[in-house]
Amino acid sequence: MNLLNNAIFKVPTPFNEPVYDFAPGSPERAKLKAALDDIAGKKIEIPLIIGGKEVRTGNLGQAVMPHDHQHVLADYHQAGEAEIEMAIEAAMAAKPAWAALRWEERAGIFLKAADLLAGKYRFVMNALSMLSTSKSAYQAEIDATCELIDFLRFNVHFAQQVYSDQPLYSPAGVWNSVQQRPLEGFVFAVAPFNFTAIAGNLATAPAIMGNTVLLKPASSCVYTPYLIMQILKEAGLPDGVINFIPGRGSMVGKICLDHRDLGGIHFTGSTGVFHQMWETVGNNIAKYKSYPRIVGETGGKDFVFAHSSANVNKVITGIIRGAFEFQGQKCSAASRAYIPKSLWPQVHKGLETEMAKIKMGPVTDFGNFFNAVIDKNAFATITEFIDYTKNATDAKIIIGGGYDDSKGYFIEPTVILADHPNYRTMEEEIFGPVMTIYVYDDDKYEEMLEVCDQTSIYALTGAIFATERTAVSLALSKLENAAGNFYINDKPTGAVVGQQPFGGARASGTNDKAGSYLNLLRWVSTRTIKETFDAPEDFQYPFMDPE
Repeated sequence: MNLLNNAIFKVPTPFNEPVYDFAPGSPERAKLKAALDDIAGKKIEIPLIIGGKEVRTGNLGQAVMPHDHQHVLADYHQAGEAEIEMAIEAAMAAKPAWAALRWEERAGIFLKAADLLAGKYRFVMNALSMLSTSKSAYQAEIDATCELIDFLRFNVHFAQQVYSDQPLYSPAGVWNSVQQRPLEGFVFAVAPFNFTAIAGNLATAPAIMGNTVLLKPASSCVYTPYLIMQILKEAGLPDGVINFIPGRGSMVGKICLDHRDLGGIHFTGSTGVFHQMWETVGNNIAKYKSYPRIVGETGGKDFVFAHSSANVNKVITGIIRGAFEFQGQKCSAASRAYIPKSLWPQVHKGLETEMAKIKMGPVTDFGNFFNAVIDKNAFATITEFIDYTKNATDAKIIIGGGYDDSKGYFIEPTVILADHPNYRTMEEEIFGPVMTIYVYDDDKYEEMLEVCDQTSIYALTGAIFATERTAVSLALSKLENAAGNFYINDKPTGAVVGQQPFGGARASGTNDKAGSYLNLLRWVSTRTIKETFDAPEDFQYPFMDPE
């Protein structure tokens, strides 16, 4: 007798993984520094992983240190057409057995992976994130370790919530139930460079719900997703459930999106690429076995809005942390601010004073708040906005504006003061360490809230700073559709799994709220089941009887 068939499982209640601060003299600081030295001292080769097997194509890319771009950490193999087709076949072959597992058995794999990351692999993952994507120790700890652990633990809990949601009522003689089935097909997960946790969640959230996945990491962030694959393998993930295929986005995307078995897309990246993907799906809609689920989180033009009642020091800290942590390379990063005239002299002086304290350099120096941007293309894009402003007549750079890529891709944290609220850098996504400020008349607070709402095509995050509750209330109303994650007296970054489910609307994505049960609902297809215990044997109803 299989006791599992009679067992009733309940997953552990999740909690947010505690964050190390890596204070001087702490054991975790010493372990992290040792991991940094070990990883920097060797070069590895990263294969594709298809059906659980390592595949080498000989078509190589390089993982380098953004703060020292001549230092190669790894050569990684890139998928071609044949390997992409192999990965789809592997995912479809693994699907029946994976979907047939009890959901609790699937859950155990991801809970074990979370524990492995919290313990055995914690400092390795942090060091990899620091060296390969130029995150500070604290930013790496928050993202690559703690948030990914949270995603794994909380998503298992949310899966239990999804599966346990059953019809409220079954009348006498009837049993009503709901089955949550995996999607019919494979899920194509496309990850960005800036958050290892996102890469992990994009692949594992659908897998927890019984789907099989193709994971395409960003070309500038291959090393940490590769470690995720190793952790999942050690945790017991069956071969073919998640297939790892670094490669050119245009090739991988075309083959996956053209395939009849495409079941869903889990995407984080640029708005432009997401538009192209959606258009391709639309053009191919008649060939798919089922309508693909499309879940995407894209760009942002996130704001800090200060009311005249705001605490000046909190506004200054919110701008600096919100705009310049991880060099502004977050879709949630603050990149425009609205400051009332009455507060501007104090805010301006405070920004100059505090930003003068910012140290910039390699991640291995823990005294640096600020590090390099990710790669050559990002460096060119960001500096073009800075050069544009240097030649502008309707805006000026008041802090920073310098840059140098001779050794690493370094751009100073930069503040622009705009003469009007529709200046280019108030509207366009930059994805780098550039904050643009517009100073408004205090008596035009409500009018400027409306301008803020209408300025950008995006609606991801935003923050209001005010001590007057009526001002906060008005901002909540006027900016209702301007941000999917809204912050009161805090920076507009740092959403925590299980606390602030993340996602925005408009051009910022489908707002399917990663870090909540709402996202997991997108990876199942519901079947309603009605079982009648004593079905009628005569088609006639009582009303048909003669008088």
